[in-house]
Amino acid sequence: MSKLIVSDLKDLKGKKVLVRVDFNVPIKDGVIGDDNRMVAALPTIKYITDQGGKAILFSHLGRIKTEEDKEKLSLRPVAEHLADLLNKKVTFVPATRGEQLEKAIAEMEDGDVLVVENTRFEDLDGKKESGNDPELGKYWASLGDVFVNDAFGTAHRSHASNVGIASNMKQAAAGFLLEKEIKFLGEAVDNPVHPFVAILGGAKVSDKIGVIEHLLDKADKIIVGGGMTYTFYAAKGIKIGNSLVEEDKIELAKELLEKAGDKIVLPVDNVCAPEFNNDAPAEVFEGDIPDGYMALDIGPKSVELFKSVLKDAKTVVWNGPMGVFEMPNFAKGTLGVGEFLGTLTDATTIVGGGDSTAAVKKLGIADKLTHISTGGGASLEYLEGKTLPGIAAVSDK
Repeated sequence: MSKLIVSDLKDLKGKKVLVRVDFNVPIKDGVIGDDNRMVAALPTIKYITDQGGKAILFSHLGRIKTEEDKEKLSLRPVAEHLADLLNKKVTFVPATRGEQLEKAIAEMEDGDVLVVENTRFEDLDGKKESGNDPELGKYWASLGDVFVNDAFGTAHRSHASNVGIASNMKQAAAGFLLEKEIKFLGEAVDNPVHPFVAILGGAKVSDKIGVIEHLLDKADKIIVGGGMTYTFYAAKGIKIGNSLVEEDKIELAKELLEKAGDKIVLPVDNVCAPEFNNDAPAEVFEGDIPDGYMALDIGPKSVELFKSVLKDAKTVVWNGPMGVFEMPNFAKGTLGVGEFLGTLTDATTIVGGGDSTAAVKKLGIADKLTHISTGGGASLEYLEGKTLPGIAAVSDK
């Protein structure tokens, strides 16, 4: 954890505070679809401005590969929405460096908020942002007096706008959101209240190998769902029909099952269809999956099995869907697990990953859970026990 968090910074009046936020939000036709990440950053921004600091915000948005990408991935609509959320003026600068940006910062008054253009606009010139170009990080650092990193979603990446700025600042701190993410995910993995149950879904075993291995010695049970289930099925000799499988990971799955003993809990039935299509006729099969069918969701008996494993849990971490969540007919397993999580009032419940978070929001149970992580890849790497460069950069100060 960082030596400093933003609330430790007591003398911010008149200071230019560079803040790395995660405003990588979905935008269509200039309209923001989900502002959860923006709302999560408000406490840090408000603390800085309430202290009389000048908040200068940096964020990326999407991937910039062509000049045309710039038009649809400008942070201007984000800045406008932020002004609504803060109920105050927010200055947007359509530049990532140069005289226009420097002049706008020089004209800021105490308590002002300024949003710099999408940091990945710099990637068109040799991936200077995502490649952590040393000159760019040094330049951005020169624009401010202190740095606050509040972007957990990019903490697993070494970019110019997080690691680059931090390495060129004398004083750096973690924002309230970053502190919260570290607190809940760190405590859940390193010092959980038992029974500790991890729920891991998603398409591929290869995406979650590190997490499974890291949690085997820490969790009491690891529930496995989603497409990676069928690589474990294959490892156990259960027929999988046309279901998704990683042939090159079957032996590894065998090793994990042997090491885990009864810790890994697999589905006992599956909702299957002859093709990958929401309207395909679906059937539920227990055990072996017939040829010509592919599993697209866990079945009702599996949902009940997972509930029985979860009912006495005191710590639960969930990352990844139980099936093809984007297809309504194959979302019941994911929704069933999510709904039950909302009833565990005596447990610390932490959800991360896009589909898991979407399920929680669809069910309207977000306020019943302890923490919803804003970082997909970052939360996964944190669950693997990896050191995240964006956190290490401010922790070293």
